[in-house]
Amino acid sequence: MQVFLGDPRRFGLPACALTIGNFDGVHMGHQNMLARLRVEADARDLPTALLTFEPHPREFFARANPPARLSTLRDKVLFLRQFGQVDYLFVYRFNHRFSRMAAQDFVHGVLVEQLQARYLLIGDDFQFGADRKGDFRLLSSCPDFATEAMPSVLVQGERASSTRVRECLAGGDLDAAQRLLGRPYQLSGRVMHGKKLGRTIGFPTANIHLPHRRPALQGVFVVEVDTPDGRKGGVASLGLNPTVSTTPDYKLEVHLFDYAGDLYGRRLSVRFLKKLRDEARYDNLTDLVAQIERDAASAKTYLTSLQREQA
Repeated sequence: MQVFLGDPRRFGLPACALTIGNFDGVHMGHQNMLARLRVEADARDLPTALLTFEPHPREFFARANPPARLSTLRDKVLFLRQFGQVDYLFVYRFNHRFSRMAAQDFVHGVLVEQLQARYLLIGDDFQFGADRKGDFRLLSSCPDFATEAMPSVLVQGERASSTRVRECLAGGDLDAAQRLLGRPYQLSGRVMHGKKLGRTIGFPTANIHLPHRRPALQGVFVVEVDTPDGRKGGVASLGLNPTVSTTPDYKLEVHLFDYAGDLYGRRLSVRFLKKLRDEARYDNLTDLVAQIERDAASAKTYLTSLQREQA
């Protein structure tokens, strides 16, 4: 998969079969859509292409209180590459000028002239352009490409959507989120230096930078992390850490079991397997350490049972 930022005409790419969307989380609905796109592209002897936006339009219009982001652009690229159905990924900057583009100008200026779409697959609720005036009817009237609307994808009777995944994560239902995603939910970021309090209380942590203001889930979790020395289980806290911090910044702190390597500066992907509890504030470090010990014991028990199931 090749990734292009902005207008790709300078690269001399061929016409394509295209789909459009944020594809936040690349869940089962997205995956089914991309599989359908591949079938239609092959039938027309075209490469597949995905047009997405950064930042998400909803983030742009709600800067003071943006919705939780399921995946960073980096993770989205990773998931799309792993799925293997997209030949070209076009990432367009969503800014004020782009937000005010008339729907008709988007169709002819972007879809026809820049991306050379010959087949277009969209979600059944897709709207676009200034004031969201563009819809399936407008797209299907364009003679330059064929347009098809993809119906909703149901997973065990439930519509697969980024909104529903966020609801499952916010409610701590990681099993439901995994069904909709087709994999455990994960966050990735670079390990940064912190206060190093964990090592003084017997639980050193990898402090992972969160690139977005608000995560999709909060609490204490059983996790797995791929380290330079292999996959390791651990326990993670994701939240405001109210016992030792007074800032409004969310923090992801991961304690890995049986690991003493140096992870500073490395990018880690943290897979969330089970929620243990909500975040809480403790009156002193003694109470906090006692709770961390209970969390670690619960996480180890869960990981052991999981290993037995997979054996």
